[in-house]
Amino acid sequence: MKIVVIGGTGLIGSKVIRRFEAHGHEAVAAAPNTGVNTLTGEGLAEALVGASVVVDLSNSPSFEAKAVMDFFTTSTTNLLAAEAEAGVGHHVALSIVGTERMPENGYFAAKLAQEKLIKESGIPYSLVHATQFFEFVKAIADSATQEDGVHIPPVGWQPMAGDDVADQVAKTAVGEPLNGRRDIAGPDRYRMDEFFSKALAEMGDKREVITDADGTYFGSKVKEDSLVPIGEATLGRIHYGEWSPS
Repeated sequence: MKIVVIGGTGLIGSKVIRRFEAHGHEAVAAAPNTGVNTLTGEGLAEALVGASVVVDLSNSPSFEAKAVMDFFTTSTTNLLAAEAEAGVGHHVALSIVGTERMPENGYFAAKLAQEKLIKESGIPYSLVHATQFFEFVKAIADSATQEDGVHIPPVGWQPMAGDDVADQVAKTAVGEPLNGRRDIAGPDRYRMDEFFSKALAEMGDKREVITDADGTYFGSKVKEDSLVPIGEATLGRIHYGEWSPS
C-alpha cells in the first residue's frame, strides 16, 4: 500500500519509512525539504494521490505556546482536508503520554487540539501516545538546568527508544484504525531524578542532578503519574542500558 509519512525525514519518520519499505510498502517521506508543506499546503494534494494511510509525525519548529498551537492546528486542518479529498482511509498521529493531564503546558495543549481535530474529522484514525524518547535525555536535562545543577522532580519516568516508537507507529499504521489511542512506553519505570543522575553520569556530563519536588518538565509542574501511562500500555523491547544512538 502507499503510505505517506508527514515528517518522514525526521528522527522517527526516517525510521518508520525504513520499516515500511522493508515490508514492501510504497512509503513517501513528506516534509518541506521534499516539497510537501502542511502549513502552506504546498505539494500536499500531489503527495496524497493514491495513499491508503497517512502517518503524521510532524513537529513545530517553535515550542512557544502560540506558535506551537498555530502549527498543529493549521497543519492538521490542512492535512485532514487533503486526506478527505484524496480518500485516505486511515490517519495515524503520534502524540504524548500525559497530554490530557498537563493541559497547562503549551506544547501538550497544542497536541490536544490536534487530537480533537483528528477525532472530529470523520476519517478513521489511530493515535499513538508515546513516553519521552531516550534521544531527548540531554535536551530535557538542559531545560531543567539552573545555576546550581539540573533540577528534576522525583516522579514516575518511563522513557523509550526511538526504534521502539517507530516499530509501534509502523505496526499501528498497517493495522485497522483504532478510532482511539494506544499508549506505548519503555520497558522500565524509574524515578525521574534517579534516572537523570545515572544517565548524565554515564554521558560524562558533570552537572549535579538535584532532586526537587518543585522541579518542572519544560516549565510545567508534574505529578507522580504526569508522564507515565496509567493503565494498559504496550512496552518497548530496548532497555536504556542497551540503547545507543543510531
